[in-house]
Amino acid sequence: MDTLGLRVLLVGAGGREHALAWKLCQSARVERIFVVPGNGGTAGLPKVTNVDTISQEDFASLSVFAKEENISLLIPGPEAPLVAGIVDHFAHNVPNVRCFGPNRAAARMEGSKTFAKDFMKRYNIPTAAYENFSSYEDASKCLDSISHSVVIKASGLAAGKGVMIPTSKEEAHLALKEIMLDREFGAAGDEVVIEEFLEGEELSILSFTDGTTVQSLPPAQDHKRAGEGDTGPNTGGMGTYAPTDVVTGNMLEEIQETILQPTVDGMRESGFPMIGCLFTGLMLTKSGPKVLEYNVRFGDPETQSCLPLLKTDLAELVYACANGRLGAYNLEVERKFAATVVVAAGGYPGSYKKGVEMQLDGVAADTVLFHAGTAIKDGKLTTTGGRVIASTATADSLREAVDRAYVGVSAIHFQGMQYRKDIAARALK
Repeated sequence: MDTLGLRVLLVGAGGREHALAWKLCQSARVERIFVVPGNGGTAGLPKVTNVDTISQEDFASLSVFAKEENISLLIPGPEAPLVAGIVDHFAHNVPNVRCFGPNRAAARMEGSKTFAKDFMKRYNIPTAAYENFSSYEDASKCLDSISHSVVIKASGLAAGKGVMIPTSKEEAHLALKEIMLDREFGAAGDEVVIEEFLEGEELSILSFTDGTTVQSLPPAQDHKRAGEGDTGPNTGGMGTYAPTDVVTGNMLEEIQETILQPTVDGMRESGFPMIGCLFTGLMLTKSGPKVLEYNVRFGDPETQSCLPLLKTDLAELVYACANGRLGAYNLEVERKFAATVVVAAGGYPGSYKKGVEMQLDGVAADTVLFHAGTAIKDGKLTTTGGRVIASTATADSLREAVDRAYVGVSAIHFQGMQYRKDIAARALK
């Protein structure tokens, strides 16, 4: 496959996009990467140009830019452009550009939790028992009728925060009211999923797929809660590590055979093949692994821990998926561990200040600072988001990787910065 001289258009501004750009830069096959809009970290990478004059929602301008710059490969990072149909737009307007990402029909697997749950039911993919509701009154009656613990999910896109885990009946009714009546997550809460609360260890698997073949990165474990000991509100993710030892080789084979491959086969059979990165959130229950959710793109911050472990050329893998040829490749990973600690703005996930000046010291060769909510303004690095930056380190043991990641955190300086000090603590016990 001739992937020489690849000119890549990478859409997004987060830590995931910095990690993707960083890894793509290492490929001899990549000539140039344009990141729309990019951040303060992508701005400093070789081969990379940030393009902050085009909105990532402006598909018409993006396709014109792709023609002007002779782009050969499109990689949409976040979920919103995928759900809105960026891949369909490019297929129609710039058909010579290969797209690593699903079309709008396939992106419903992330864009609508009700759609995804019904898909799992149809294809006998193990998941929690559930019911879907578009009426607040009906959902409220359902809560009154059940005695087991539940999880309440806004069906639409809610930036990773639309999941409520109430600890009492009163809390459940309050969560339902916040989602459906108070519209805490806007239109994402027009429909809700009420499902049984699953107990066990959680893990995330990022899989490359061309619509037929599925090859996965090492399983990662994310830390969603803002506070130590998994307390406080849900966030987009405060840290990860990979691989996680909560899953054995045999169980990974079971997940491949009963969940990942049937998902990709089912999507293809349903007429919306999954091309790109399938993110599967799983709970390892007493009765086996069950799907919590699907995303149709690289997870954030799991990508920051998983990509440093990838030995195979990322550009070749991505291009193979976009061309239906992943079967010709063998995804190889380093036999190492990676840990990522996210540093957030003070107040996150609530209200927080933007435009705070930052300083970064140098870090060791085994450590990378992946920028998320940063920008360079008047020559100075400043904060622009809630999750600001992350320190990722790799090592021969998880203990070393975690320790080195925290050494990396000490190189980050800005007022109000906060981070969890217990990333991977359960695994290290």
